[in-house]
Amino acid sequence: MSDRSDELLFTWLNQRVERLTALSARHRLLTDLVLALLAAAASVAGLAVQHRVSAQLLVFCAALTLPLLIRHSSPAICFAGVALAASLQWLLSGPQLADVSVLIALYWVCEESEPRTMAAALVTAEVGAIMVALRWEPSERLKYWVGLSGLAVAAGALGIMIRQRRELLESLRERAARLERERDQQGQLGAAAERARIAREMHDIVSHNLTVMIALADGATYALDASPSRAADAVQRVSSTGRQALLEMRRLLGVLRDDTLAEPLEPQPGLERLDELLARVGAAGIPVDVDIDGDPQALAHGVQLAVFRVAQEALTNTLKHAVRPTTARLALHCHAGQVDLDVTNTGEALGTREALAIPSHGDGRGLRGMRERAAAYGGDLEVGPTDDGGWRVHLHLRSEVVA
Repeated sequence: MSDRSDELLFTWLNQRVERLTALSARHRLLTDLVLALLAAAASVAGLAVQHRVSAQLLVFCAALTLPLLIRHSSPAICFAGVALAASLQWLLSGPQLADVSVLIALYWVCEESEPRTMAAALVTAEVGAIMVALRWEPSERLKYWVGLSGLAVAAGALGIMIRQRRELLESLRERAARLERERDQQGQLGAAAERARIAREMHDIVSHNLTVMIALADGATYALDASPSRAADAVQRVSSTGRQALLEMRRLLGVLRDDTLAEPLEPQPGLERLDELLARVGAAGIPVDVDIDGDPQALAHGVQLAVFRVAQEALTNTLKHAVRPTTARLALHCHAGQVDLDVTNTGEALGTREALAIPSHGDGRGLRGMRERAAAYGGDLEVGPTDDGGWRVHLHLRSEVVA
């Protein structure tokens, strides 16, 4: 119970000190004036009680308290003025309660001035204590000197403690502000990275599915008169591909929403959906020859996603830009902790060969996306024309990444 009471008392005192400190910081001149008037009033009252009121003592009372009014300008000059008035008082007059101004000025110096100025003020106060003990208390010099020295040390220690506490609070505030800025920056970086990831996934999903839908729609248009059944089948595939693209977009954008989705989320595609991808490309008019060596399902899911998206983008570019008729070949080799993906086609690109890597109507996001996926796993991506006029995309992931 006693510990709890002490804690409450300390908290109460700490709150009062903080309020007084804040008030003093806002009204420094008013604070200095109040302290000077209190010291002067206490001194005059003490002299009146002792029947020692005289013009000389009143003059020294004013000389000791008036320098307190310039503390807000310079604590060092304030202390120098008080020390000078106290020295003259030591030579010409006797002690009075206004001498407390020395301790007040010393406290301010230790609280606000540099260490060198603070040390000089402490030495001056100690010399003054010795002088006072030698002249005004010749019978009990040691006792009087110890008492005055203790008061000077207490005033200086209090000023240093308040100063250190203020610096600690300032450092904690700066640290909190810095941590808050760093947290905001990390949040912004994370949001930017997430936006880039979502943009990349959106590009892969929308670009591939829309390309397949366009190819199917063109095929349905050409076959509408000659083969209505094939045209109807192509239209059904367009509808199915569109629904699947819409579903994947909803699932992907669902990560940006806080509410629970009506439809369950599913993992990102892996190489188990490679057959489905090849079937869609084949249905759009480009047969794909497949050569798989090793076990793709043994790869980490992130690696599978990267390989799947690169294959999807390469085949999508074939659908977009290769002149018909064309064929494609996909070779995937997983062995000795390495992954090699080759996607080639035999069709000349529309216009120029460079159009396959960076479409004339776009900004090359597909190629950039493939390179980013390769770099994310420490791999390499090679894109370029083949000797027979086609195009080749080669992805290689190192063993230390996929092992």
